Amino acid sequence: MIKVNEVSKSFSGKKAVDHLSFSIIEGEIFGMLGPNGAGKTTIFRMMTTLLKPDEGQIQINGKSINRNINGIKQCIGMVSQHFSLQSEMTVEEILELHGMLHNMPGDQRKKRIDELIQFADLWDDRHKLSKTLSGGMKRKLMIIRAIMHSPSILFLDEPTVGLDPVSRRQIWALLNALKRNHITIVLTTHYIEEAEKLCDRILLLDKGEKFLDGCPGDIIEKVGRYTVEYFDGDSERYEFFDDHEAAVAYGNSMKNGFSIRRCNLEDVFLKYINKKVD
Repeated sequence: MIKVNEVSKSFSGKKAVDHLSFSIIEGEIFGMLGPNGAGKTTIFRMMTTLLKPDEGQIQINGKSINRNINGIKQCIGMVSQHFSLQSEMTVEEILELHGMLHNMPGDQRKKRIDELIQFADLWDDRHKLSKTLSGGMKRKLMIIRAIMHSPSILFLDEPTVGLDPVSRRQIWALLNALKRNHITIVLTTHYIEEAEKLCDRILLLDKGEKFLDGCPGDIIEKVGRYTVEYFDGDSERYEFFDDHEAAVAYGNSMKNGFSIRRCNLEDVFLKYINKKVD
């Protein structure tokens, strides 16, 4: 469905994305994960037609973005990291406006608005101004606005940033429901738990380059199953083990305290690039 081939992008002579290649399969939730400055937002903006690559090519449904921007825009929806709602318009009015901008007939707009408001559990709030909604409700509204015109691909940049844990899980449930409705979802995130629980496949980035991609569980197993955390002077250290007994034995050899936990995606970054995701 989406193919990124040898794409590069520089700003003021500095490479933000460096000959990056990957593909996204129809119907999956695909996540891009990396520390600040890894290039997540840059590649996201190129896939959504907001930036042009300096080199390489991006294809969606077999068509090059650079040659078919208008056609591509009809098959994608996008949710930005920051709230971007008309504050003096109601939930219904915001969706109505989006439908009109996409030239949807009036009767089709009405039916689609009702379906989406019920789908996002915003029916009782449909006449409220967007500025009065909670953060989680605003994020839901941005998501259903992005799919008002029935795109096949939904792009989300940090979809749960700033939300409380309850609202975050509500967004996860909404995205899983969209996946069941056969929408391909592409997202950036810096939440380790979000990537592990939500994504079918992930792309791990650092300094604009891919260093690993695949299913979260498979990637984590490259590190091990158990992490031993301990302090060496003022520095926090990590060691990785395939079995619990070996992890316990290593921890018991420490002079100071230690803790043992299951490995996660952040451990992958710690092992391969010596960085945490922030």
